[in-house]
Amino acid sequence: MLNPQRLVVLRELAERGSFTATAEALSYTQSAVSQQISALERETGAILVQRDRKRARPTEAGEILLGHADAILGRISAAEHELEAYLEARSGRMRLAAFESAGAAMVPAAVAAFHDRHPGVELSVVQMEPAEATAALENRQLDLAIVYDFTPATGILGGELELTHLFDDRYVAVIPKRHRLAKRGEIELADLGADVWIHPTPRDLCCQIILSACRAAGFEPRVAFEVDEIATSQALVAAGTGVTLLPSLALGAGNHPDVAILSLGAEAPIRAVHAARLATGHPTPSCEAMLRVLAELGPPPADAGAARAPTRAHGNR
Repeated sequence: MLNPQRLVVLRELAERGSFTATAEALSYTQSAVSQQISALERETGAILVQRDRKRARPTEAGEILLGHADAILGRISAAEHELEAYLEARSGRMRLAAFESAGAAMVPAAVAAFHDRHPGVELSVVQMEPAEATAALENRQLDLAIVYDFTPATGILGGELELTHLFDDRYVAVIPKRHRLAKRGEIELADLGADVWIHPTPRDLCCQIILSACRAAGFEPRVAFEVDEIATSQALVAAGTGVTLLPSLALGAGNHPDVAILSLGAEAPIRAVHAARLATGHPTPSCEAMLRVLAELGPPPADAGAARAPTRAHGNR
């Protein structure tokens, strides 16, 4: 295996024609230059330099090796620069997933900040719910995912993940503006026990947390509509057909003008929003850079209506 530093010494010697000049140019001793050339000759099994009193000249074997030296050293230099750019998150790729409401409320600001700092990194973003993102991380199809879970944990997030907690997202009550409770700033969940409910479908992770909260408040919600889409849920509430619970993050894009957003106080279900990556993998510099961006941005500002809730919510939405 050729030593690239010895190739540098041979190239310098060929250009300068003397061991003394080469030593001065490279800040070596003359003895060190001689030792490098001797070691290179042992590596190649050929005499590379012809020495006489006036000048040191490359032999024919030395000329052959010099014909490749620039290309070899150039490729090594290019590799070093490319690796340096990767390690400093100036190149490479970053594959990020986020659930729907995080994608709307968090990802645009995170993408803008990441691009400003790391314009050379190829960034891609895809919408995935926590279970799907967990599988993609474990299959190494993603570098990082914004996910959520409840307390106690549902087990939806795989044990192979390393979670960085970003913030807690608090659920709020969403009721029609003409509802009898609409003027209150805060209600108890039991106050909605007699109402018709608009509820997520069972495939939505939020479904179980809302059911559990209602049962803990002493009632079984009378569900007339099963809807996963936030806009549709709000539209149904606005039309006066029922009430629902939504995570504050899902309201970050704005409330329907005909709904009221009420805090549930200490009874509010809460989901924890995390950045997840594969614990058994080797985090890339770009992944570390995105984690810093997400941590610095913190929770997105609450919508004016949702701001009455004490903290933010979490959910599959």
